[in-house]
Amino acid sequence: MTEADTRARILRAALEEFSERGYHATSVRELAERVGVTKTAVLYHFPGKADIVTALAEPLLDDLEATMEKAETAADPRAAAIEGVLGVWLSHRYLLRMNLRDLGLTASKAVFERFRDGMLKANVLVAGPDADLAAQVRAAQAIAMLSDPVVLFADAPVEELRVAVLDGVARLFGTPPTSRGRRGRPSVMSPETIETAHRLYDAGHPAADIATALGVSRATIYRHLPDAE
Repeated sequence: MTEADTRARILRAALEEFSERGYHATSVRELAERVGVTKTAVLYHFPGKADIVTALAEPLLDDLEATMEKAETAADPRAAAIEGVLGVWLSHRYLLRMNLRDLGLTASKAVFERFRDGMLKANVLVAGPDADLAAQVRAAQAIAMLSDPVVLFADAPVEELRVAVLDGVARLFGTPPTSRGRRGRPSVMSPETIETAHRLYDAGHPAADIATALGVSRATIYRHLPDAE
């Protein structure tokens, strides 16, 4: 077994143990026993338990930071941030579920700071420029709505969960006004939203559900997904 194999096995065991028993209740010795190596071998790869958390969280944090950078330059930063963060949470849903037991991800200062900074950037993008307090609060609510359902329903079909979460966020923001000042669903979709629509359609969701989840009209969905008619 190579050192890379041993490291990967330690991380898999840590994610399972931390999810089942909690970060604080799991000792390095118990991790070593689960992997079938010595405690010294675990400490060779990870000097402390917090270092294991850092290694587990790094892919999530890398994805989150990349998503926020992309959202900053998107045609619709709010949609890109919401859909992007949700995508990251879904990709790393079992790591997030680990955090539900005893906030184990906060054991690493580096992880906490990167996570905090990513969430603050997401709030700015969702709230929009020059947002007042009400808009900032609504943005924080929307961002919070992305994680809890993913944690609680981590074993649910991913695309169904994505649709349900996006539908909830759309309902929070309400139906935005059209460019003529009347109430109605927008007829323009950002490239990120179009990509999400195609992904949902390919997963078998009907056009009506996709329109509801993305907060656009059915006609808009049909225009971008002609096969859905």
